[in-house]
Amino acid sequence: MPTLLTNFFTGPIGQAFSSTCILYIMFIMILLSIRMYREQGKRAYLYLILGFILIMTYQGLNIHFSINGLEKAPVIRYFLEFIRTLTFMIFNLAIYQLYNRSSRGTIIYFCFMLMGILLLPSIQLLSNPLFLSGEPGQTFHGVWPLQAYTLALCVLFACTLGRRIRQRLKYYSSLVLYGAMVMLNLFGTEFVQQPAISLTMAENLLPVFYYTLLYFILFDRIVELLQSVYRSSITDGLTSLYNRRYFYKVASHYIKESLKVSVIFCDIDNFKKLNDTEGHHRADGVLKQVANLMTEELEGIGITGRYGGEELVALVVDRNAKVEEVAETIRKRVASESIVTISVGYSTLRKGVTTEDLIKQADQAMYHSKTTGKNKVTGYTELQIIEASTSRVGRKKNVAK
Repeated sequence: MPTLLTNFFTGPIGQAFSSTCILYIMFIMILLSIRMYREQGKRAYLYLILGFILIMTYQGLNIHFSINGLEKAPVIRYFLEFIRTLTFMIFNLAIYQLYNRSSRGTIIYFCFMLMGILLLPSIQLLSNPLFLSGEPGQTFHGVWPLQAYTLALCVLFACTLGRRIRQRLKYYSSLVLYGAMVMLNLFGTEFVQQPAISLTMAENLLPVFYYTLLYFILFDRIVELLQSVYRSSITDGLTSLYNRRYFYKVASHYIKESLKVSVIFCDIDNFKKLNDTEGHHRADGVLKQVANLMTEELEGIGITGRYGGEELVALVVDRNAKVEEVAETIRKRVASESIVTISVGYSTLRKGVTTEDLIKQADQAMYHSKTTGKNKVTGYTELQIIEASTSRVGRKKNVAK
């Protein structure tokens, strides 16, 4: 059994197995990158796609030579090492741009790295025009300058790019893995006629581990971006409260299930005057402060949203919460902890009431608070009693006349 496993991870079979695994990982990542490029149009995904195509070419050639038992000519070995070095630089550029905006300095930085990769073959050809000549299977040490340059890039990227990438542990681990892979090839198998089985096995498996880690870096970043996009689609950019559309959607869900819910509708008093006298920046700060106070009071019992302008809403879903007490606590905290006051109205779901009706009732109750002194709380039931009483008084006066 150990001999079977050893044969599977070493020699031509091991190389073919390693390359096949990497091809599969590349295929998954290229599909992800194409999808994300279509969604976001970010240049980093184009760099990733280019890198994946180059690595798939590299691994495809490896499979071809391994399966057919062919030895690589020096020019083929150098070409493959050149592709691997180039894609390593492209992948790091792409990862950096997934977390940072492109700038002229970044482009210049990576252009210098690319120039180094392109200059090395030219320098080697000038110093020894015949360094790529030779028969397949013949000892060839011409790739070591590229490998040494790759190791230098690992150190350089770790020092300059690592701190600007959020997934630092994974990124640094990928550089260590790649550096170990190159060093193993450079010192373990390149200059040793018959390397140990463990070295050959490691040489075949380390690339699989590296590209798997690269996949997780890409996948985690895509998840972060999708979460960010989703979050921005359901929240208000200024207050971070849920936007009107999402608030309505959540409220509709609870009402459809006939659950006991209440809506609190708040409007900041004299907000236009504050905006005109102290400026938009100050007014926005006050709006965010009131939003934070509401969020704190609704934590664990409901959600908050921005309905529009200076109008903020809350959905109370906890059956044990007393909506009138929650509304009054919000009003008191805003009055004592900020420079503004709020007029508040609330309404509790009753049979036959729709989402639109419930929000409208809370809005009407808030409007009553606003027009009868401000900085107060009115419930919709209380408003109905007041309106009914006013209506009776009006009818009595008409009868008396």
